[in-house]
Amino acid sequence: MLEIIYQDEYLVAINKPSGLLVHKSPIDRHETEFALQIVRDQIGQYVYPIHRLDKPTSGVLLFALSAEILKTMSLLFRSHEVSKEYIAIVRGYTQEEDLIDYPLKQMLDTKEQKKLGITKESQEAQTHYECLATVELPYAVSRYPVARYSLVKLLPKTGRKHQLRRHMKHIFHPIVGDTKHGRGEHNQLFREKFECHRLLLHSHRVSFLHPVTQEKLVLEAEVDGTFIKLFEDFGWEDISY
Repeated sequence: MLEIIYQDEYLVAINKPSGLLVHKSPIDRHETEFALQIVRDQIGQYVYPIHRLDKPTSGVLLFALSAEILKTMSLLFRSHEVSKEYIAIVRGYTQEEDLIDYPLKQMLDTKEQKKLGITKESQEAQTHYECLATVELPYAVSRYPVARYSLVKLLPKTGRKHQLRRHMKHIFHPIVGDTKHGRGEHNQLFREKFECHRLLLHSHRVSFLHPVTQEKLVLEAEVDGTFIKLFEDFGWEDISY
């Protein structure tokens, strides 16, 4: 059973746990459970995924309950009329806030795409971030005697694949737990010291005008136990995000 955070006759939104695919993927052929399938069975009707979250990312995930609503919502996403807010724990002390304006090359999903000659063209990509809190831990990592981390709010202005993970890597503040774009020594520290085995990226809030009622919807997904435990360990329990 997945946590449903919003449902009406047009839309359903869940709090997707880390480690769950949105739908079948050629990259993870061994997986047998998918958010689309679970939500369909849970509410008893077919659902259409409106957007994607990476498998290791948790948080707000939206589905349409008809092809017509899917089309309308897809247009809202493409025209940047949907506001998305994430939180993440990243390596190092970031600036108080900044805009990352750095084009990203397309990431091809399958060998078939490569065989078809689909090129990895650079696409405009922008992410604004704000530093919410910092912590210094008494653990030596690499050549440093202590380890420093920041809790950041990430506000993507575009929606490229792995955008937040790649942008944070680009500014040398990779997200902890990212096995593809991150730093192994920091991932290992969190596994060993905090029993953290997930990507520390969470889609906390999604806002948009309802496609039928035109009322503003603000959908929020609470963080899981891993985040809660880290917030307690780092003294971040009262941080507002």
